[in-house]
Amino acid sequence: MRDSRAFHARARRYFYEILESAPQGSRTGRIVNGAIIFLIILSIATTVVESVPQLRAEYGVLFRWIEYTSLAAFSIEYYIRVWIAPEHLPYRQMKPFAACRAFVLSPQGIVDFLTVAPLWIALLGFDDLRVLIILRILRVLKFARYSSGMRSLLEVLESERRALGACLVILLCATLVSATAMHLIEGQVQPDKFGTIPEAMWWAIVTLSTIGYGDVVPATGLGKMVASFTIIGGLVMIALPVGIVANAFSEVIHRRDFIVNWSMVARVPLFSHLTAGDIAHIMQLLQARQMDRGDIVFRRGEVAHSMYFIAEGEAEIELGPDQKGRRIRLGPGHFFGESAVLKRMERSATVRAVSRLRLLVLDANDLRALIAREPGIAKKINKIMHGRSNTPIEMDPAAKEDAISGEML
Repeated sequence: MRDSRAFHARARRYFYEILESAPQGSRTGRIVNGAIIFLIILSIATTVVESVPQLRAEYGVLFRWIEYTSLAAFSIEYYIRVWIAPEHLPYRQMKPFAACRAFVLSPQGIVDFLTVAPLWIALLGFDDLRVLIILRILRVLKFARYSSGMRSLLEVLESERRALGACLVILLCATLVSATAMHLIEGQVQPDKFGTIPEAMWWAIVTLSTIGYGDVVPATGLGKMVASFTIIGGLVMIALPVGIVANAFSEVIHRRDFIVNWSMVARVPLFSHLTAGDIAHIMQLLQARQMDRGDIVFRRGEVAHSMYFIAEGEAEIELGPDQKGRRIRLGPGHFFGESAVLKRMERSATVRAVSRLRLLVLDANDLRALIAREPGIAKKINKIMHGRSNTPIEMDPAAKEDAISGEML
């Protein structure tokens, strides 16, 4: 029984590493994720092309086989993703059934379910998959899992939701005011177009959005004047949300050379015992840095400002003369640079990238605050550093006082 549970746990972890592998992760993970992306593109393209009657009549059998093959593959993927849910960091503290249920009800889980829903509906007797074209097209949402750009955009929409909500309220107010004005001015002249406020609101929305179909236009001079102000207001209405989203998106992209996600943080052993809430805070603090082979991360003698975690690649630490120039090579999951930060000293070693390197960078003040909040992290750092040298890491009194004084995450 114990061997069976151990095998089950290893298998679940194995499939988790494959499906949730980073872009430069294992070869198997890249192949599997590449195949899933290919099937997404193929199934969407098939759905679009199938809407052409001539092509559907000639290649209908091929389209149907492609659809059923994609549905079978997506169904297997969905089952595996539900099964490996307990391996995801936000669900690790839950029981397996609760973790699976949480994933199924999550946004990604709902998208995955909608992807395979046509198959289950077809099995119930509705075998005309063309009727389910909306669900089939929704597969495009699966790209959010594989596209860092889409994830960044969703992050921007989430962070700026209040500002965008305010823009929507302003737009509704402007629509109502302009529609009411045009109803009062043009209602008697064009009763079929401006006879009621709801009818006039169509013109207001089209004008404020700067589309201007031209199917409804004012006929009086006063109406044209109101329309002119509405058009100018429409430019402002468009500029507000576009500016908010563009500025926030630019900040996200420039803040990170790549996207810091759950799986990257979860692979750092130092954070393995933290709760999902703590990890969420840390993700907001971590900055991403990408370096090519041979690049210097920092040199001996420089002022220490940050601690580094290796997300991908390898780094080599060249210790100082007191360590006889000894070299230590570190890989994914390891960290370095914390000793000088906590002791408020200059760097005692030089670190360079041995291969293409992706680093997660934690600011010095955030590191001290994190240690004050999670003493277990200090113990882990001390233990790991003791394996590299015989000098344990202890925070100096000033650093400890700063951390405790409120520089919390």
